Amino acid sequence: MTTDPLTDYQADAPTAFEQLGTTAPEQVAGLGPWRLASRRLRRNRTALAFGILFVLLVAVAVAAPFYAKHIAHTTPDRNRIADTLHIGGKEVQVVSLDGVPTGPTWHGQYFLGADGNGRDVMVRLLYGARNSLFIGIIASLITTLVAVTLGMLAGYFRGFIDAVISRALDVLWAFPVLLLGVALGVSLATGGLHVGPLTIENNSIWIPTLIIGVVNVVYLARPVRGQILSLREREFVEAARALGAGNLRIMFSELLPNLLSTVLVFFPILVANAVLLEAALSFLGAGVQPPNPSWGTMISDGLRFIVSSPMQTIAPGLMLVLTVLSLNIFGEGVRDALDPRARVRLER
Repeated sequence: MTTDPLTDYQADAPTAFEQLGTTAPEQVAGLGPWRLASRRLRRNRTALAFGILFVLLVAVAVAAPFYAKHIAHTTPDRNRIADTLHIGGKEVQVVSLDGVPTGPTWHGQYFLGADGNGRDVMVRLLYGARNSLFIGIIASLITTLVAVTLGMLAGYFRGFIDAVISRALDVLWAFPVLLLGVALGVSLATGGLHVGPLTIENNSIWIPTLIIGVVNVVYLARPVRGQILSLREREFVEAARALGAGNLRIMFSELLPNLLSTVLVFFPILVANAVLLEAALSFLGAGVQPPNPSWGTMISDGLRFIVSSPMQTIAPGLMLVLTVLSLNIFGEGVRDALDPRARVRLER
């Protein structure tokens, strides 16, 4: 009995692709680019694991009021220098007469110990996560909105508009981001922000949020401008122009959807950089102002007790490292899913 080799290959093809962990070509042909990217991202278990880690960090930050009220029975700003604790049948001062705070109890109250003012480090760590993540995410949204708008205007209209926007971005690029953030943070931390009807107090967390959102604009606006310069010469834009579409319609219905992949790749990295910049500004006193907690302010306050009470510095530092690491690895996974050829070019 003779068999047709082509028929045998077609019958065995799905099994062979399953053994290799890939998908047969006929099963992929009908999928759109977003579904293909989603499938690639789901297969990248490392990126998914770190993405889940970031979601857990956000969930822990959201649960901060519950932990403070029902477990620690305190608030992030409550000073308890004169209070005592019962640990192992002994009565211990929250802050000793020498000014040294108590260490971790590994129980509900003072799980990670106290700081120099008798405040619960664990409670402040969770509330600091709320502030740091809020600033990082909202500042990145501001950066994305402003950068996409400026990049689209500069790349599409070119000419005078492009020259003005590009020179403004060059001026912003000329300043080191940390020095510019410190300069703006110190100036606004003294008098607040007053622009017409808009008034923001000097100790508001919106001050570092706006500063970080502005100083990071150049890192996204330049790639967006370059991509728009390329897209505006494509055939689909010429076709839309020939059908009578105006400039606004072309920018929002034709060009903006083509920027989604770029924005999705940049956004996790922007959040990671914003969280890191906020910690640096707060550490230097130009970011989140006391008594509001953040990971940067906690690291700065804990340096005095780095030997006697190291958890004041280790805990916020570890949270900062995990947040930045999870966002960077997840962002690289999103990039590989949206542009699988980028990994091949990098390996070469």
